[in-house]
Amino acid sequence: MTDLAIEKPRSQWADVWAQFRSHKGALIGLAVFVSLILFVFVGPLIWTKDPTFINPNAAEMIKTRNKPPSLQFPLGTDQLGRDMLARMMKGGQVSISVGLVAMLISITLGTTVGVMAGYFKRLDGPLMRLTDLFLALPLLPLLLVMVMLFRDPLSRSLGPETGTFLLIVFAIGVTSWMQAARIVRGEVLALKEREFVLAARSIGTPSRRMILRHILPNVMSPIMVAATLGIASAIITESALSFLGLGFPPDFPTWGRLLFDGVEYIQQYPARVIWPGIAISLTVLSVNYVGDGLRDALDPRIRGR
Repeated sequence: MTDLAIEKPRSQWADVWAQFRSHKGALIGLAVFVSLILFVFVGPLIWTKDPTFINPNAAEMIKTRNKPPSLQFPLGTDQLGRDMLARMMKGGQVSISVGLVAMLISITLGTTVGVMAGYFKRLDGPLMRLTDLFLALPLLPLLLVMVMLFRDPLSRSLGPETGTFLLIVFAIGVTSWMQAARIVRGEVLALKEREFVLAARSIGTPSRRMILRHILPNVMSPIMVAATLGIASAIITESALSFLGLGFPPDFPTWGRLLFDGVEYIQQYPARVIWPGIAISLTVLSVNYVGDGLRDALDPRIRGR
């Protein structure tokens, strides 16, 4: 009698990773995004030039401005002689940080509104009408008004960099939560009728515990997908604000600000626009591909194929 080898069952996350690995675009997107993270956060430890340094000697500054790529300046210099590689790294830190923090704000708001609207019937109507109201607002003009009204007071009280950062991430976060709220609400409405939720309710489980222990863990997959897509949306929005000249201060580089500064010199020095444009495009594309891979990997119907 031969012994039969019993295969140890894999965990759910092992199945998720196996499905994610089968999505070639998601793997490439993850590799590109990790490479960009290393470039902007680890790169300054290797390339230690100051991105805001301007030579105080006017004659020396004139010699170093608008330089083409070289060993001394791999991406060239701008109109003030500042190193473009260092500015690309610093700008990437700001743009990616804005995307991550604004995504956290929007996902937190969207998840809270979606769970409350889906679980409590009396709150469904008011919260969904509030969501429809925000969806009907023209978001870019609203963002421009918020920046124009609050940028100077916050800059005076918190400093130009911190004040502008908090204003932009808050403005983007509170104007981009609606899609996540509607997705989460739909998932919660379906979960409310599932057997395990009805069984937990029948034994008197409080609403707070029901939401935290039974509802939220089962809506994490759409939340994670919405989060990845929210990063890309926030980076594009911040870049648009900076491109319009209403983002961070001129001496505080972001990829959108570098685009704005390079437009004036696009005919003479097109690389000044190409590099930040490529960085924004690669970041957005890679995050979108990761979101597609997560959507497939976290869907049990697709994962079981």
